[in-house]
Parts: sequence; structure tokens; C-alpha cells
Amino acid sequence: MTAKHLLLIFTMLLAGIVKAQNPVIQGQFTADPTARVFNGKIYLYPSHDIPAPADKPKLRKDWFCMEDYHVFSSDNLTKWTDHGVILTQKQVNWVNADTYSMWAPDCAYKDGMYYFYFPAMVKPDSITKRFGMMIGVAVSDRPDGGFVPMTEPIKGVYGIDPCTLIDDDGQAYIYWSGRGMHGARLKPNMLQLDSKPVAIEKLPKGMKEGPFVFKRNGKYYFTFPWVPKEGETENLSYAMGDSPLGPFEYKGLIMDQSPTKCWTNHHSIVEYKGEWYLFYHHNDFSPKFDKNRSVRIDKIHFNEDGTIQKVIPTLRGVGITNATDEIQLDRYSKLSKEGAAIAYVDTTNYFAGWKTILSAKKAYVQYNDVDFGTTGLKSVTAQVLDGKGKLLVKIDGKIVAKITTGKDELITVPVHDIPNGVHNLTVAMGSKGSVELDWLKFE
Repeated sequence: MTAKHLLLIFTMLLAGIVKAQNPVIQGQFTADPTARVFNGKIYLYPSHDIPAPADKPKLRKDWFCMEDYHVFSSDNLTKWTDHGVILTQKQVNWVNADTYSMWAPDCAYKDGMYYFYFPAMVKPDSITKRFGMMIGVAVSDRPDGGFVPMTEPIKGVYGIDPCTLIDDDGQAYIYWSGRGMHGARLKPNMLQLDSKPVAIEKLPKGMKEGPFVFKRNGKYYFTFPWVPKEGETENLSYAMGDSPLGPFEYKGLIMDQSPTKCWTNHHSIVEYKGEWYLFYHHNDFSPKFDKNRSVRIDKIHFNEDGTIQKVIPTLRGVGITNATDEIQLDRYSKLSKEGAAIAYVDTTNYFAGWKTILSAKKAYVQYNDVDFGTTGLKSVTAQVLDGKGKLLVKIDGKIVAKITTGKDELITVPVHDIPNGVHNLTVAMGSKGSVELDWLKFE
């Protein structure tokens, strides 16, 4: 990693603002995303993948390694604020801090308080006979920090991947995986079970984990990652029922297995401002090691009978991009079949992102939903990394600028006839040659 890249990442983290499409969080790994709506914003509670520390020789270098949690928030699903670390394994006295096992979390709000649920490996205890992975709770009066962990994990819950549901009548439920899928009622204090665990049955055979339960139009959705058979990767599947603890009827897939062999997927589904969104993860910033993952978002749609339409993963993701921001065209909506490709900017630092390569006349990249505002824009700037040729900048198919490149350079040219409002942006090759383009922005 170069000094320039280190400075860039440090600046992003210092500012606390992350601008992205898929993946939505840059500069660090994020996985197992649980999204919740609090106070009119989306709050994102992921786990935090890190490389196994060199001074911990007992940790597997080829496995998941997580020691803390961050929380992020956004009001437009495009710009995310990193509120920093909200809990570490060293803050929880019952957690075995040598295991780095702070896996997939959740957060719930009830009666003025926020309850952060997290799994971790317990310290061996011959008195309480605790063992394996258990689920703890940390409590705060705000969603973005100040969480104080309880001194004991939830009694009777052995497993991982906690998920909570607060039903319309105020009754809270918790779900988890490990030795099968289970759910139970929570007491009003949100810290203890109020019923015996119920096994969630009649689901497909194969490894299942990461339950996420939500309610829509009176129906309960029990969703989960699932590996049908050994050697495959996780898809996302779901079942539906009329009661929060089942029975549930299996309905089908939400998302297919990863074609690029990211072994895990883990998700949440949330409604925000009248739209439904699927939060999930993929190893975009770690193509050679699928235990370092990053959060993605795509829209999710329902049929009239309540069943879920399959989600096709995208790079464009969701949200509207301002024309005056750096538009990362490599997170495209559409790419021509010939002469267009995406590649990493720097294979020694994948957090540097991607570039678009246009290498044939009429090759193009299209990026939808760009907001050109209401005032006149005068120019467009392109960060060209390499190559020679002519680029045609189009809005809704109409040429608004021509950029002639000849080297690695930052090029600014005038624009004309820029429309107001939200439109689709395309950059195409208007000549022979090849151009590597990092980003584009209007001023």
C-alpha cells in the first residue's frame, strides 16, 4: 500500500463519511449486515472482518477473525457515516478475547432503549457450565454508541447470528442458529428468554445459519443463508408463516449462490421510505480471501401474493448519486458486451477501488440515477489512468461533452445542454483506442 493510499483511507475514516455504491462501506471490511430504521435513518450493524493478528499464532489464518463492531448510518443509502467502534471483545467480561469471535450482530429498540445483540465464544466456566458460542446484550439510550454490555450472556441461548423481531403488539422475539434454527419470546427487559426455545422445522436439508425474521402485510418471513450440499456456497432462502415462531413453509430462493465462490452470504431485509432493501455481503475488496467481506445493498420486490422476487446482485446498488460527486462508473448499471471491462485500480490495495476500461469504438459504460440538480453545470472532469482515445459523455443518450485523452491525466472540458433532475449517464468510446477511466464528476 502506498503512502497516498494510506492517506486516502485515513482521511476517509477521520471524516467519518463514506461515499459508495456496492460495496457501500470502504476502507474496512464489513460483513453480516443487519439494517434497522431508527429516528428516520438507516443504521447498519455489521460484523468487522480483520486479518488474523500476527501475534496470535493460535488463530486460524484461513478463518473468520472479528474483535469489535462499528455502526454506520445514512439517510439516503449512498453517503454513510461511520460512528466508530461501539463494542469490543475486551469490554465483555464473559467473552474469551483470544478467540476473535464477535460474529453477526443485531440491534433492537424498545421503550426508549437500544439493545445490541452479539454472539461470541465464552470463557470456560466450570461453575455455570457455559460452553461454546453464546449471545450477549449491550444496552444504550442511543443507536450509534454508548453501549454497555451485560455481565452475563442470555441464559439458555447457545449459538450464533442473533436476530430480533418486535411484533405489532410489542412482544419481542429472538432467533438464532447453531444446532439448528431456533426462536423464543423475550421478556420485556429484552435480556432474558420468556419461553423455551422453539426449533424452526420443515426447512430444506443442508447447512443453515444467519436467520433474519421480518413481518410484512401480516405475514412473517423467516429468511436464512443455506448451503444445499458440500462444495457449494450459501444462497439466501426464505419461508413464510402466520406466527412469529412458525410453523413456516419454505418458499424458495432470495439470491442464488455466488458465482465467484464467496462461501458465505448473510443478510437483512428492511423497508425504508416506502422501498424494501436487501443488505448482504460479498468479498469485493478481498478477491483472494473470502473471509474478508463487504456490505452490499440491492432493492428487493414482492409479488402480489407476498412471495419474494429473486434478487440479482448489482454493482450499481441503490441510491441517487450527485453529479458533483466523483461518479464511480465501474459500479455500472450496464456495460457493453464487447470492448468494456472492469478491473482493480491497484491489486496491492483493493480498497483503492476499480477502473473502467473501454477498448473498442462504441464500447460503453452506463450509470443510472445521477442527480444533475437545478442549476447550470459548466464542465465535466475525468480522472484518466491510462490510454488514448475520445470519450463521449452522454445523458439519456444525448452527447453533452467530448473528452480527448492521451495519457494519465485529470481532464476538464466544457459541457452543454445539461438537463435538471435525475438522469442516466453513459460514457462511450467515440474512436479507436483504449482508455482506463477512474471516475467522472460535473462542476
